[in-house]
Amino acid sequence: MPLSKKRTLTQYLIEQRRRFPQASGELNALILDVSIACKAIARQVALGSLARVPESAAAGATNVQGEEQKPLDVISNEMLIRQSEWSGHVAGMASEEMEQPYQIPRPYARGKYLLVFDPLDGSSNIDVNVSVGTIFSILRAPDELVDTGRDAVEADFLQPGATQVAAGYAIYGPVTMLVLTVGDGVAGFTLDPDLGEFKLTHPDIRIPADTREFAINTSNSRFWEPPVKRYVDECLAGASGPRGKDFNMRWIASMVAEAHRILMRGGVFLYPRDSRMTAPPAPPAAGSSAPRSGNGHAAAETLNAGRLRLLYEANPIGFVVEQAGGRASTGRQPVLGVKPTALHQRIGLVLGSRHEVERIERYHAEPSAREAPAPLFAERSLFRD
Repeated sequence: MPLSKKRTLTQYLIEQRRRFPQASGELNALILDVSIACKAIARQVALGSLARVPESAAAGATNVQGEEQKPLDVISNEMLIRQSEWSGHVAGMASEEMEQPYQIPRPYARGKYLLVFDPLDGSSNIDVNVSVGTIFSILRAPDELVDTGRDAVEADFLQPGATQVAAGYAIYGPVTMLVLTVGDGVAGFTLDPDLGEFKLTHPDIRIPADTREFAINTSNSRFWEPPVKRYVDECLAGASGPRGKDFNMRWIASMVAEAHRILMRGGVFLYPRDSRMTAPPAPPAAGSSAPRSGNGHAAAETLNAGRLRLLYEANPIGFVVEQAGGRASTGRQPVLGVKPTALHQRIGLVLGSRHEVERIERYHAEPSAREAPAPLFAERSLFRD
């Protein structure tokens, strides 16, 4: 289809809204606000070292994660806030770059949605011209927050990923793309630089169930849990190993870029929890029957360690992947089912082609070798009567 005939993001959202005649249009308007901010961020990213950086965005500060903020981190965060705060569609916002929720200034009306975002994912790669992006998630604000008009608090944002009403990302690479789900599949839009419009170029993105490509940071292999090491070792063994086929390995160190590659051609991405990220669980109290996962850790403990942020990285990307027919998991359970406990909570993540993610989940569910009973003292041991 000629580019001039392709639907714009606005037209696509209008069509989606027709599925819900009672819809007010506020969600559409909020998504369009986010898209406008993404266009502005794309422009700043494209300028690179030529961009003018205000003094307030000077490098050297650290965010709540303890990570150094690049000037474009600060600029991107400000662009998303300023574009979204005035419209009356949001009751509050949260970002990787802000320790506490952002309150909508009182002169502006407050709406029924919460906006959560990572303004510039992969910003450590800017200096080497690797693709970076913006990740966003839209949640419904609790009724009590909407009814009272009070300030948003952290607890308002602590909703499982399954409650998201829309999510997506913009990727700033050779072209700028916006990838979006509103709960009815996944669509990809390419920014037409002549018109300044996002045009629908990938109308029904689907992730193949099988793949021969995986992405993981192998420099962390000494810290991996046994199920992850088993999976990677089997992939690396290739056609002569237990998988019976050769795999390619990728690692970009930009989650947006990793997710985009998987959406375009399949694959599996792993940023699992590892031994650096969590202390051994405390033993249960006497008489306790605390639930335990397949590898012997307390179930609650296994979900609260990792590298990626749950609310504004794992959940929105996980929602997109699942809507495209893939699977997103902690390795132990679907990531969209995890109940957040903190605004900046981190979590382990495995996502991509469904059959590979399910295999990794099976490996986590099987008891590891170190938890098997010692042979001499097992039921059939040398010392059995």
